[in-house]
Amino acid sequence: MSADIAWAISDDLVDYPVALKAMEERAAQIIAGTASELIWLLEHPPLYTSGTSANPDDVSNPLGLPVFNAGRGGQFTYHGPGQRVAYVMLNVGERGKDVRGFIQNLEQWIITTLASFNIRAETREGRVGVWIDRTRPNAPMREDKIAAIGVRLRKWVSFHGISLNVEPDLSHFGGIVPCGISEDGLGVTSLADLGAPITMVEADMALRTAFETVFGVRTYTSTPPI
Repeated sequence: MSADIAWAISDDLVDYPVALKAMEERAAQIIAGTASELIWLLEHPPLYTSGTSANPDDVSNPLGLPVFNAGRGGQFTYHGPGQRVAYVMLNVGERGKDVRGFIQNLEQWIITTLASFNIRAETREGRVGVWIDRTRPNAPMREDKIAAIGVRLRKWVSFHGISLNVEPDLSHFGGIVPCGISEDGLGVTSLADLGAPITMVEADMALRTAFETVFGVRTYTSTPPI
């Protein structure tokens, strides 16, 4: 296994079925030893995806956005323009077969990325993803989710990955119960919503630097798998 990992960015919106097919093909190639590991950054048109734990009652979808069965872990989530999706195709089997450690590294990748913009993000026990504490003094608890995580392993090779809200239309999250989280005081946020005017290019640069730091690898620029 090469120590270096391919890093690819798609400039145009990528339809979800196209991305899913490309991920599955790349994962199969990694399993076969015919392709390198890959981090693929992209944006999708507005859509919802459901994971293996999704509850049908968690989607109302008043805008009629398309809903796709992702086959990943987790519940419902939203993807759309302004959200940076990073699909992670790594050989977890050759990295210790530690699934929990792999998920923790994905979480830390997001946390380290946000720290570069002076944003403190955290994980929460019993809640998937990365959260921002927005509770004000003498006010009820408020925590907003800024990034989601959902992965699948096939013969120890991962696909799917993370999504970081840079500047998506947050109202689109209203058509689902994001990741099954419906408690009072919990919501969704983005870098723009937090008052951080970060461009997608800046977010990508921070993601790449943080990935190399957290995973202890180098990346090289590659072409997208489509």
